[in-house]
Amino acid sequence: MNVPIQLEINGKSVAQEVEPRLLLVHFLRDVLGLTGTKVGCDTSQCGACTVLMDGKAVKSCTVLAVQADGSQITTIEGLAHDSEYHPVQQAFWEQHGLQCGYCTPGMIMSVLDLLQKHPQPTEAEIREGLEGNLCRCTGYHNIVRAVQEAATRLQAEPVA
Repeated sequence: MNVPIQLEINGKSVAQEVEPRLLLVHFLRDVLGLTGTKVGCDTSQCGACTVLMDGKAVKSCTVLAVQADGSQITTIEGLAHDSEYHPVQQAFWEQHGLQCGYCTPGMIMSVLDLLQKHPQPTEAEIREGLEGNLCRCTGYHNIVRAVQEAATRLQAEPVA
């Protein structure tokens, strides 16, 4: 038996009936077609599925869609506006923090949460803040530089 849920996703109201066992990541990708959120490990180890739920980073492969009922969800698709990247996205682009790109949406969503808690993080705070997100390409050096660049950009021009 399906359960009705109502959420705000990327600023738009969504009402849907879902199976109680449906994971949020599958609701976003398979029901709503928001494929920017990736399924990596399905065990909450890699962080590729990270989204913001009421402003806090969550791994959407460990949240049931019914648990998100009444919440505000932000996915990677909700960041850019008027064809302009969010400052964190722009910093990842300019500092070559993208690599293969599979982990990037989850990394960016975790960085948004990190920068809310630590607007000017140290390198150690950045590395600790990204512990739940795995990059299997070459390493985190460019990602850390991108986070530092994003912090500087957000200090200069805060996003509404």
